[in-house]
Amino acid sequence: MTQFGELDFNRREVVAGASACTALTILPLTARAEAATVGSPPVLSPVAFTVNGERRELQLDTRTTLLDAVREHLHLTGAKKGCDHGQCGACTMIVGGRRINSCLTLAVMHQDDDITTIEGLGKPGALHPMQAAFVKHDGYQCGFCTPGQICSSVAVLAEIEAGIPSHVTVDLTAKTELTTIEIRERMSGNICRCGAYSNIVDAMTEVAGRQG
Repeated sequence: MTQFGELDFNRREVVAGASACTALTILPLTARAEAATVGSPPVLSPVAFTVNGERRELQLDTRTTLLDAVREHLHLTGAKKGCDHGQCGACTMIVGGRRINSCLTLAVMHQDDDITTIEGLGKPGALHPMQAAFVKHDGYQCGFCTPGQICSSVAVLAEIEAGIPSHVTVDLTAKTELTTIEIRERMSGNICRCGAYSNIVDAMTEVAGRQG
């Protein structure tokens, strides 16, 4: 009994000692990291890209997201900052022909890229077909998510036309068909709190019918 007791005591000592050593190793590094970052000036970097057909050049903090660069520096506020975690799709932009969550990518990563926001798709009096279809089918209510929904819708139709499959595509060797299941799967990253999903599907189906 005495031997087991001594072993148990020694084991606790070892665990406690190891924990203490780990804490002593980590804490100074953390303290140094905080001391180096708090109060230090931002690191600026030049970045140039084409936004809605116009070449734009900026000096940005390297930590600036593409969403913040477009909203705060270029004052194009159509793309919305919703969850800021890439979960709602309100910030969706089209970059190089593909849709992305602009809140999850840094502006400096898009040097010389071609970027399209909702402002670049159409304007009052000259709406993009998808914008007009959203109006016709009442594909929005509060409108907060609508810019991201429309940008994503345009990109989804381009994906299907290009034959890019999704998780629900049945035959990977045949031409991808535009079905309600395909649309809902591909648009699942764009959340609408108002629940206008059925109307959005109708709008996309109509536009796809015109393109076909």
